[in-house]
Amino acid sequence: MLPMDTLKTGLSKLVVNGNSDDFSKAILTTDTMVKTVAVTEKFGRDEVTMAGVAKGSGMIHPNMATMLAFITCDANISSETLQLALSQNVETTFNQITVDGDTSTNDMVLVLSNGCTLNEEILPDTPEFDKFSAMLNYVMQELAKKIAKDGEGASKLIEVNVKNAPNALDARMMAKSVVGSSLVKTAIFGEDPNWGRILAAVGYAGVDVPVDNIDIYLGDIPVMLKSSPVDFEAEEMQDIMHEDEITITVDLHSGEAVGKAWGCDLSYDYVKINALYRT
Repeated sequence: MLPMDTLKTGLSKLVVNGNSDDFSKAILTTDTMVKTVAVTEKFGRDEVTMAGVAKGSGMIHPNMATMLAFITCDANISSETLQLALSQNVETTFNQITVDGDTSTNDMVLVLSNGCTLNEEILPDTPEFDKFSAMLNYVMQELAKKIAKDGEGASKLIEVNVKNAPNALDARMMAKSVVGSSLVKTAIFGEDPNWGRILAAVGYAGVDVPVDNIDIYLGDIPVMLKSSPVDFEAEEMQDIMHEDEITITVDLHSGEAVGKAWGCDLSYDYVKINALYRT
């Protein structure tokens, strides 16, 4: 049983001043930074504010992971419509990140609204709902990327873009396969443009696509065109691999769907952090 008296005492000391700094710090564990985002959007005659706070660094491989995310807004929207917007956006945001391939039972994302704005109620299947959903998607994606970037021991954020896939699910599966590959992650840590490891992760993603017309880019530099490796300038590639955010693009030429996933490199420090952990 939770110590309710202790919780009540703590709740009575909360100060409502619009500042989330203390809260964003209080939920951290092995995180090295707070993860927050806030946006505003005009709805009718009023402005809706949406803000999010999250934590997560290790055991990140959703559905979902050892992560907590809290998103609040003041839109006039029902809990049912809010749940619909959350459900529509979680697959392409939080469920597309991975740090170490390990999941946990301790995960949660909450979206809350106090309905204090004067806009008309946001209803499903309306332009206002689409605008609200896009707003929510942005907040969720930014928080998800911050979690991936702050993975335990990480030095680089990796974004994988899959283009021209047969369908959106295949695109997302392949993107997550690549970003979750330990060999890809260690290659990125070592700043090695290893297209072979990327292609291997493409191959075992479980997506049925022709293998004779695949393009792979690191940053804006092609390393494979039509499934054949191509030469590149070593110094130009070195500059890209030295960045703290690396983009991998895989073009399947097998459809029109796209998908994204985010992760981080795998470093010595990840092993140290988890090897020194004691229950």
